Order: sequence, then C-alpha cells, then structure tokens
Amino acid sequence: MTAVFLDLDGTLMDSKPGILSSLRTAFLDVGLTDLANQDLTWMIGPPFIDSFIKLGLAEPQAAIDAYRRVYDNGGMFDARPYDGVHQMMEDLQKAGHRLYLATAKPHVAATKITAHFDLAPMFVAQFGPELDGTRNWKGDLLTYALQQTGEDVQQSVMVGDRHHDIAAAQSVGMKSVAVRWGYGSEKEWDGCDAIIERPDELVSTLRALGF
Repeated sequence: MTAVFLDLDGTLMDSKPGILSSLRTAFLDVGLTDLANQDLTWMIGPPFIDSFIKLGLAEPQAAIDAYRRVYDNGGMFDARPYDGVHQMMEDLQKAGHRLYLATAKPHVAATKITAHFDLAPMFVAQFGPELDGTRNWKGDLLTYALQQTGEDVQQSVMVGDRHHDIAAAQSVGMKSVAVRWGYGSEKEWDGCDAIIERPDELVSTLRALGF
C-alpha cells in the first residue's frame, strides 16, 4: 500500500500558539520589536532560517537560537492535534498505509512533540532536518526519507498545508495532498493532486488517487 508522509505543523498539529509566542519573545530578545508586533503566522511551516533571511535579518542564527531557547523550554507543547487527526491516522493504518513524519521542524524537537501528543506510535519512522540545517529543504528531506525507508516514490504521497510541502513532493516525483485546515492557502498549492477539507477525507482521497 501507500507510504503517507505527513507534515506536522498545520497538518497534524495546531502549533500556532507556541510557535508565535516563541517567535515574538525571540524577536524581542534580539531587539527586533517591530517584528515582534507583526502577524507572524506566515512563518509557520517553512524553515525559519529561510524566513529570517527573507526578512533581511543581519544575524538570522541569533534569532533562531533565541527562538529555540523559548520553544524548547516548553513552547513546543503549547499546541494540540487538530480534531480528527488521531482517527485519521488510525484509519490510514487500518487501510494498510504506512505513516511517516516529514516536517521542516528539526527532528529532535518534532519527535518530542509527537511523543507528547501520542502520535509517535503510529509512525514507521519520523524525518526532520538536523539542527545545523541539513535537509532543511523538504525536497532533500523526502529524498533522504525514501532512501532510508526503501519506499517507492510512485507509491508515496506527501500530505501538508504549505507551498513547500507541495513543491517538495513535486521535486521528487511524489504525489501530494493539500489540507485546508492548516496555515496555507489555495494559492500555495499549484500542482497538488488533491485538496481536502477535513481529516476524515484523506483515506477516500488516497483511494481516488489510486492508492
């Protein structure tokens, strides 16, 4: 059956409270008061180093370090699984699909979150970048995951809410499903193979895609 690669923030978890509060504290710590007062929701999903560079920060690593001090000290648990996610994952397993985590969040943090919220037992394996930025681009992460697991890209699908999820899947030749309940918008999902409104639609959507 299909290997289903699932994004974390905005797909499995509503991580917005902890991420935004940690970002605001980090920006205040490095003296970026104006940024701390902006709507930072757009930053949830892609690697922060890319977003910080886009913002023109002279020392993006300093902001990342400040963020991690707050987030790793409890901010990561100021979150919740979206309604229906646990059932969705159980239904995927019952349908014979193998589940993998594929997140832009460093795996050392991601695995703590999935364990805390009782998602970890449902994954065959979990993939995220290293703290030094290795495999920050999700296309590289998916390539690595396919190599490590031996999964067939033609029998694999990426499920996520942001543009980098869809673009990464396209870069490796994998199909993709976009979810409406996260932090992305339809304009980000060009080229995706399906869009779903609710977690309980994923199993039937995969069936319609031939999986």
